[in-house]
Amino acid sequence: MKNLIEVRRDLHKIPEIGFEEVKTQRYLLTYLTQLPQAYLQVVTWKTGIVVKIQGSNPTKCIGWRTDIDALPVFEETALDFRSEHEGFMHACGHDCHMAIALGLVTAFAKSRPAQDVVVYFQPAEEGPGGAEPMLEWLRSEQPQLVADEIYALHIAPEYPVGTVATKPGLLFANTSELFIDLKGVGGHAAFPHKTRDMTVAAANLIVQLQTIISRNVNPLDSAVITIGKMTSGTVQNVIAENARLEGTIRTLSAEAMTEVKRRIEAICAGIEAAFECSVSIDYGSMYYEVNNDERCANALLEFAREFDGAVSYECPAAMTGEDFGYFIKEIPGAMFWAGANCEYGLHQAKLAPDEALIPFNQQFVEQFIRSL
Repeated sequence: MKNLIEVRRDLHKIPEIGFEEVKTQRYLLTYLTQLPQAYLQVVTWKTGIVVKIQGSNPTKCIGWRTDIDALPVFEETALDFRSEHEGFMHACGHDCHMAIALGLVTAFAKSRPAQDVVVYFQPAEEGPGGAEPMLEWLRSEQPQLVADEIYALHIAPEYPVGTVATKPGLLFANTSELFIDLKGVGGHAAFPHKTRDMTVAAANLIVQLQTIISRNVNPLDSAVITIGKMTSGTVQNVIAENARLEGTIRTLSAEAMTEVKRRIEAICAGIEAAFECSVSIDYGSMYYEVNNDERCANALLEFAREFDGAVSYECPAAMTGEDFGYFIKEIPGAMFWAGANCEYGLHQAKLAPDEALIPFNQQFVEQFIRSL
């Protein structure tokens, strides 16, 4: 069989976005069929996979979750194994996550753990969100595959390989996508008085949205509104009839998310009145905060302190979003940052994690799960 770094490179070549991970699922299933099958149960859900390994003396079921989707990013690395799907890239490290998860299944299939272990290969983490519907399906259709406690990791480019960084309680923020469409009246550039210009309206809206965090959110709380994309108009001498803003909201509390959305809606109503246009809001995918169970997070940190080569670090909360939050909303568990030692950050087109993180974290997580 291929080693885990070769597996990661194979997966890096075939990035696919949420619920379109057809080649990825096929690759994962082909790999799994090559393992000893005596204690394995493999079940598919949409483009995801659930693998259960029967323990030798189980008293509980331990879950491990990996995400399998990619991002619509044009890769700008010079890697020999760069993306073969133009316009798509594993720019968030999910290829590394999958390789680690396959390494866990391989180790447990060859040498059974004491506890039952379930490994979830979850689609659509980047959007529209696979964790919540996958968990709903598990509870209704496959309750024997629901773990008693669950863990996951996410690569962190800013930390050296070997870093295990987490904390009890809130680790990642509540998140929501944000799409705002404005519709006015287009027309000839020479006759602006006969139009309702949506480029101007959208520009004003962007500026006003930036006042929400500074003037409506408690300074002792934290929140972010980022507009990452604006589109309007079709040509230089035609006033735009339509405009669209695309962005994201991040908050450390559910209360702040409610307040931010209330203010967005109020400001949009004001734009409608001021520019005599219509404005519609779509919040898209919304992810629940990653709130680590205290016992589970401390168990990871304590195990890392004794694990050769690991650096245990209790880190601050981050505005990062992760739909793993839906799993640990229902099941005790924890996620940790795994050092990836890269100068480029998550979602960047030049992200190239240090592949040494793969064997290190496979061994760390395997031994951690065996200790539970």
